[in-house]
Amino acid sequence: MRKLAFFAPLAAAVAFAGIAAAQPASVNVTLSHALEREAQTLGEREVQEQVDRLTWVLQSRLADTAALDGARIELVLTDLKPNRPTMEQIAKRPGLDPIRSRSIGGAAIEGTVILADGSTHEVSYDWFSSNLADVRGHGTWTDADRAYSRLARNLATGRYEVR
Repeated sequence: MRKLAFFAPLAAAVAFAGIAAAQPASVNVTLSHALEREAQTLGEREVQEQVDRLTWVLQSRLADTAALDGARIELVLTDLKPNRPTMEQIAKRPGLDPIRSRSIGGAAIEGTVILADGSTHEVSYDWFSSNLADVRGHGTWTDADRAYSRLARNLATGRYEVR
């Protein structure tokens, strides 16, 4: 029985070493050239906040699963539509109502996932509201955020290309 007592701490140390060795997926998000040009009308600061938001949503969702540990995720935000006018749009067109003006929003994302074993998978995902009745929530980027969450869920479950 004393011999087994030695193995319990050893097993715990090995288990913790395995957990520490697992590297979370690295996520890099950039803008397409077309979206970089459109950022001037949407507001460069708000578009950069959406890049940061997409990165954060993916990192936090993928931290909960070991499916993509050690993977490198390179994404390009190709299209971005707000549900409400951005601050830049309101400044350029004072007639826009920041409360009552609504629009069909969403986001389109493309890129690649390079798994720890070196295999590469293409990523292609977009989600936009289909009509104004589908627009739920009161935020400027509600539908874009919904697209980010759905993409993160798909990647966590191994679904890379969903249109």
